[in-house]
Amino acid sequence: MVLPPDVSAALDEIVAGAAAHDLESDVLDFKTVGRSVDDALTDLAEAAACFAGARGGTIVVGVRDRPEGADAFVGCDVDVPTVRHQIFERTEPGLTVGVERHTHPAGEVLVIQVPEGATLHAVKGRYTERVGASCMPMNAARIERVMADRRGDDWSAHPTDLRPPDADPIALAVARRFLTSSVDPRRQAYARLDDPALLRTLGVVTTDGFLNRAGALLFADGQGAELLAYSHRRTPTGALTASEAFTAPLVVAIDRVLDLISARVDRTSVNTGGGVQVQVGDLPDTAVREALVNAVMHRDYRDLSRVTVEHAATRLAVTSPGPFMSGISTTNVLTAASRSRNPRLAEAVRKLGLAETAGTGVDRMYAAMTRLGHAPPVFESDEATVRVTLIGGAPNEYLTRYVAGLPPETSDDVDTMLTLFTLLQRKTVTAAQMVGLLQKSEQEVQTTLDRLAAPPLSLLEPTRESSRRTHPTYRLQEPALAALGPAVAYRRRTLDSADRTILELVREAGTINARMVRLMLDTDTVTTSRLLADLVERGWLVKTSRATRGPAVTYGPGALLPKKKSARNRLSVPPVPVPTEPPSSSTTDEPATGA
Repeated sequence: MVLPPDVSAALDEIVAGAAAHDLESDVLDFKTVGRSVDDALTDLAEAAACFAGARGGTIVVGVRDRPEGADAFVGCDVDVPTVRHQIFERTEPGLTVGVERHTHPAGEVLVIQVPEGATLHAVKGRYTERVGASCMPMNAARIERVMADRRGDDWSAHPTDLRPPDADPIALAVARRFLTSSVDPRRQAYARLDDPALLRTLGVVTTDGFLNRAGALLFADGQGAELLAYSHRRTPTGALTASEAFTAPLVVAIDRVLDLISARVDRTSVNTGGGVQVQVGDLPDTAVREALVNAVMHRDYRDLSRVTVEHAATRLAVTSPGPFMSGISTTNVLTAASRSRNPRLAEAVRKLGLAETAGTGVDRMYAAMTRLGHAPPVFESDEATVRVTLIGGAPNEYLTRYVAGLPPETSDDVDTMLTLFTLLQRKTVTAAQMVGLLQKSEQEVQTTLDRLAAPPLSLLEPTRESSRRTHPTYRLQEPALAALGPAVAYRRRTLDSADRTILELVREAGTINARMVRLMLDTDTVTTSRLLADLVERGWLVKTSRATRGPAVTYGPGALLPKKKSARNRLSVPPVPVPTEPPSSSTTDEPATGA
């Protein structure tokens, strides 16, 4: 039998020197069978029930937490039917898992595949769920929430005793404004419907003619129950400058909070080329709206707490009552299938144009932040809340201008923006390094990197040393580097840029110095010194003078200088004229190190 790719990769890492304990996650656990087989089977049943209580996972039996390397492999003598049967027998209700024996070069292991449960499973009356690399007990409230979620119980679809005439006129007017401002002709048509027809189209009226809970939340007077709270401070720890709480109707509350945030967001004019200038907020409007609307759409309304919005200068944190839906965590929120505990409310909010289609809201938050040069959103969750924090600031104008020139489908693609954002900070990336950030498997990430390296985008290229590997190391291509300019936190030079010009110069002149390079490339003293020092380190140049500092330092061809191409294969580089060194009575502009 073939090992699942993620399990095979983890076992290979252990052989290479990693500890199994350090590789455990919310979907992977390692176990062994000790002296007591009965205790081991109970332990496996508990681990399986724990995974089923979250989003499923894999248990590998036969690998110790310590030590590292092949010595961690101890095998498992218990047969497959026994493990499968005993896990079913020791869980309530019985949990069916897949069990297979696999052979790895370092030893034989038993692999248990646990699906996400349609219900919760207890062992000895105890319910748990996988959180990170641990199994956490579930209290009664958490058990009730998860069971309702898995039954598909839509709280927002339940009827109320309100009818369409009870809808607040101001709320309906705000809804029509949202619809009219949409670019979608269907939404614009909704705005022209009469009140009862609009409410029915939004799906907030039951077949008996009553408003459901979604309709009551969005359009009716909440009679004092606070749904949203907004606070603002000039600094994260400063005194409050604004503090307001809002009740239903929810469309009015959302509209008001978005206005309060917008009024306090600084905006920067950015020239995107072609004479087009746009106003870019320190916190992008798209990310702000998605953070707020996702919170009110997916929160747990059985918890009477309110959604809180904390705004301070370039930081926004939105906290909503209720944990993530079962199967969603901080490690997969970007890629997990969209699920809502309030489907009817979510549908109405999307029809109003307040949120994107299912499964794209978090993507849009990530893309909106990173294409301005800001860090991705930070999600935190515990048993009671979900919190998302946006850290903004003045946009990176070079990056913003570069992204504006990309096709819309590229600038909106979260994988592209996260990869580009990462390569502004580091020279190279690999698929393995991007797995956590993109929240995808290594193979999926590799497919993304391959796509970004291929035409028509041609954003990346494999490094020369890794180009023949299955999983190369990638860097930005030279045109992208040049266009991004100061947005890049480092300077990568290849034989296709400054290096190439210097090497042609030393081939033509035989000997060069810093002044000649500076005149040729129009670089400052520090940059010239760095260029020459790097070429010396690579062995492409060598110092030919006794002087180590100042204008007397000269350079000639190094032992590793790349050979000049033949006339047939020569790269298209124009001849480099040898500059005539002007007389100078000052040496203060020479590199301090003479490099």
